[in-house]
Amino acid sequence: MKKLAIIFFLMLGAATGARGSVAEADSAYMHDDFLNAAALYQEAIDSLGPSVERYYNLGNAYYRAGLNGMAIVSYERALRLDPSNSDVRDNLEFVNSRITDRIADSNSLFGSAADSVARVMHPNVWAWIALGCFVLALGGVCVYFLVDGVVMRKIGFFGSGVLLILCVVSNMLARRGTRAASASDEAVVVSPSVILSTTPRQPKDRTEEAMLLHEGTKLKILDSIPGTGGKDRMWYDVKVDNSHRAWVSSEAVEII
Repeated sequence: MKKLAIIFFLMLGAATGARGSVAEADSAYMHDDFLNAAALYQEAIDSLGPSVERYYNLGNAYYRAGLNGMAIVSYERALRLDPSNSDVRDNLEFVNSRITDRIADSNSLFGSAADSVARVMHPNVWAWIALGCFVLALGGVCVYFLVDGVVMRKIGFFGSGVLLILCVVSNMLARRGTRAASASDEAVVVSPSVILSTTPRQPKDRTEEAMLLHEGTKLKILDSIPGTGGKDRMWYDVKVDNSHRAWVSSEAVEII
């Protein structure tokens, strides 16, 4: 019993301390101490767990500190928790408009459109809509088979067909949103600039230099291998857009 009491008070103390760090972070932010505010917001995330508000505040602190790459990472993490949050999306679009590199969207037109629609609501909401459409479609089938009126049977038949289509579409959007929220294959350049390499190591000369990218550029990770010589933790094989693919050190990027 005493052990349980000790654990309870330790957990209570940790939670109180974490909430205190949020208040301290807010105070630091208001006094323009943005790097300290970012560290305290991150401490609150580590202690209390991730939330849209905490990542949103963290992104704001990083942006005001001039760290656009980490600001983008924070906003992206917030959107994975709630892709429909307009405040986070507006700030992300604003910071993206201020980065140096302009990378074309590597998704197809259909994929980009589907992602835009999926972000309108949380994946759980799309899942509930799919379930509701399915239940209503079953009701339409029952109307078709059990009701004698021609008009009602037509409504039941065509209505159930439309609802089944909406069920499939909503389920697809829910799965797409869930997959995007749990993906670990995207990263953002957080160094002021980095030269990507044609091989998984630091370029030895210009022939091994693939391209120069700047802070805030978003990359898709295709593969990874351990670095050599103890200098780099990992090397990532990344896709920049549909035309460019190269290697980048894990020290220059942050995985979303």
